[in-house]
Amino acid sequence: MFVIDAHLDLSMNALEWNRDLTRPLVEVNQREEGLTDKPDRANAVVTLPELRKGNIGLVVATQIGRYVAPGNPLPGWHSPEQAWAQTQGQVAWYKAMEDAGEMVQVNDLPSLDKHLELWNDGTPSEKKPVGYILSLEGADSIVTVKHLERAYNYGLRAVGPAHYGHGRYAQGTDATGYMGPKGHELLREMERLNIILDATHLCDDSFWEALDHFSGHVWASHNNCRALVNHNRQYSDEMIKALIDRGAVIGAALDAWMMVPGWVRGVSTPKGMNCNMEVMVDHIDHICQIAGNALHVGMGTDLDGAFGREQCPYDLETIADLQKVPDLLKKRGYTDADIQNMMHGNWLRFLRNALA
Repeated sequence: MFVIDAHLDLSMNALEWNRDLTRPLVEVNQREEGLTDKPDRANAVVTLPELRKGNIGLVVATQIGRYVAPGNPLPGWHSPEQAWAQTQGQVAWYKAMEDAGEMVQVNDLPSLDKHLELWNDGTPSEKKPVGYILSLEGADSIVTVKHLERAYNYGLRAVGPAHYGHGRYAQGTDATGYMGPKGHELLREMERLNIILDATHLCDDSFWEALDHFSGHVWASHNNCRALVNHNRQYSDEMIKALIDRGAVIGAALDAWMMVPGWVRGVSTPKGMNCNMEVMVDHIDHICQIAGNALHVGMGTDLDGAFGREQCPYDLETIADLQKVPDLLKKRGYTDADIQNMMHGNWLRFLRNALA
């Protein structure tokens, strides 16, 4: 089945983790044997060949560059200009992948239709370019709101105003507080440019403020359910309902600490916590029960988002294993039409509306 994944940090893996994503997965992991600078070394599950193997032909691919003010303990850049420069290097990598025929940018309806026609022409996917929609995770790198139009012109189509902690335009995971005037200005410019608001990572205060001050298209690229894992990174049922009312689609994430309660980073193991892909379906099913249908959830795995096999479902060896999900959904009683919607159809419906 054709699959769309709404959140992959591909350029971060290429430039910060120094992974050549054009190579076979086994080769990427072999080169990392013995390295300890990152917690997930030699545990990667995402490369471009694996995306093709899993028929994951379209992804939302990120840029990310955090600014940290003095005293902020999070890793990041010491000025917005440095963060902007980081994201520009990431754009250069995506463009290099386009030049190599490995990827192709989807940024409007004609490019979306052309890409879907290619991936559904009945020929093998091994040589096909992976389509990507460019998204910005955390808006700290937008030096001034005027920079947003520059980013739109090179293809940016979605923005999450915050990531972790306090941001320049909004407050994110593990923080509290509101967006304020600068955040409102960002939202107005996003709306003018028809850029999608990614509500993922917004803290509760900023989440509700963003929905109140933004009239454009909203999605949640990678989020799970607070009712199943009680943490501010997840969405409460009330927040999920608000997103559904806005026509949003929510991407199910495969980071183990977001899937099962009580996960301790660096200590817990997927098998020890019984974290498998059935747990992902628990979160999907919870959203569907709130919605009363299967029209507001899709894949948004966040795989290799600074974690790998050590912190994802134990029955997933590579991202190509997303092809196991349809059978898991069928076991829960979902129809073929429901399953197609959750694997790709809901994102396509959203994109056709948002890009029109």
